[in-house]
Amino acid sequence: MSEILIKKIFKDVNLPKYETGGSSGLDLEAYVNADIILVPGERKLIPTGINVAIPDTMEIQIRPRSGLAFKNGISVVNTPGTIDSDYRGEIKVLLINHGKENFIIKKFQRIAQMVVSPIIKVKLKVVEELPETIRGEGGFGSTGQ
Repeated sequence: MSEILIKKIFKDVNLPKYETGGSSGLDLEAYVNADIILVPGERKLIPTGINVAIPDTMEIQIRPRSGLAFKNGISVVNTPGTIDSDYRGEIKVLLINHGKENFIIKKFQRIAQMVVSPIIKVKLKVVEELPETIRGEGGFGSTGQ
């Protein structure tokens, strides 16, 4: 199991955790001083109270929680959000309310999940032509419905 460094900004912050043995993402909680109301169509940056340091061979992806999305229409705007290996600021989650009702975000509420993923650095090579494929330049919907 890999290890990442995590710092609590406040003593009472709960660390992200896997809810089950089969979970691929660690649940992130809101760390707010007062309830935040997210009205339909609105987006807000929600603090988590933690900073991390990860190896330069990894990234953290911030993803929506399926239950919040299904039940309340709450999602992460830039999903997945990326935390780069050289970022040391507080992890914040950009939430949006796609639902029809106000959504209240409370302190310690699970708001998103973070997935730690390996990354591969590449070297770009400029060419005059790309290898051909059966699909070619077929884009959206080109392989069927």
